[in-house]
Amino acid sequence: MADTVTEERKGILLETGTNEFEIVEFSIGKVNYGINVAKVREVITRAPVTAMPEAHPYVDGLFTLRGKAIPLVNMARCLNLQTADELQNIIVTEINNYDIGFLVGSVYRIHRISWKNMEPAPNVGEGSRVVGIIKMEDRIVLLLDFETIIAEINPEINQKLTTVTEATQDAKTRRGTAHIVVAEDSKMLRDLLVSTLHEAGYKFIRDFGNGQDAWDYLQDLARKNGPIENHVRIIISDVEMPKMDGHRLLKLVREDNRLSEVPLVLFSSLISEEMRRKGESLGASGQVSKPEINQLIDLLDTLTFGEPLHDVVDEH
Repeated sequence: MADTVTEERKGILLETGTNEFEIVEFSIGKVNYGINVAKVREVITRAPVTAMPEAHPYVDGLFTLRGKAIPLVNMARCLNLQTADELQNIIVTEINNYDIGFLVGSVYRIHRISWKNMEPAPNVGEGSRVVGIIKMEDRIVLLLDFETIIAEINPEINQKLTTVTEATQDAKTRRGTAHIVVAEDSKMLRDLLVSTLHEAGYKFIRDFGNGQDAWDYLQDLARKNGPIENHVRIIISDVEMPKMDGHRLLKLVREDNRLSEVPLVLFSSLISEEMRRKGESLGASGQVSKPEINQLIDLLDTLTFGEPLHDVVDEH
């Protein structure tokens, strides 16, 4: 089945902005999960693993794929699942410019899903790694927050998301005049992003857990009196979100003559060459791969003020 899924993944190219995505469905024990096809490089059968001293508890070790050593995460251990079934497949991914494999049980087929048919995960505790629920005819498929899992294993990712270039007080004051809308479905990453932007001086931020809620809010702003830049100066959006994805949000913003000039930056773990072309075709003002927060802040400065403000000398 692994070879079939890999070939099927190669053949998929969605029309941009349709608010659809594909998942690879897999199981661990009796629970079915999904991962966005855009994150998946290929699916292979279980490979020999070399154990690593002092590795993270979720990591079985390293496996080799075409000469490259890749960490392997045992998903049963990561999700604290007891299963009698042997995990026989590896989903090889590239997320946040980081190659990593996930050891799972059975791998089934690829499904095309509308984001509006994926419900946000209910709040069942701080440690939940589920970001969405997809209801199939006879089962529920849980979409996992792989970015959070990787950040737990590799703390450098969170460090990059929270370490900002020092700015002058003048720069922070100027940034404090810009109103920003953020759409990001991972609560952990959304909280880190908003906190880091606050630290950099961007104080006026409204954040949302999906593109639909962000779009509804933008529609409310568009109905207000005065220039739109008085209400929102820039939009930051993830690509992969329930209800409405970032590409669909971008498409709607560009088609609305009241909002079409508002800069929208895609900040996502999915900025591959193919995804970059999709964003450009829809009119993205910029695209930055997570977790490169300093690149994002430089881009926000440039789009809002014409230059990166950390390079501006404080004259006061």
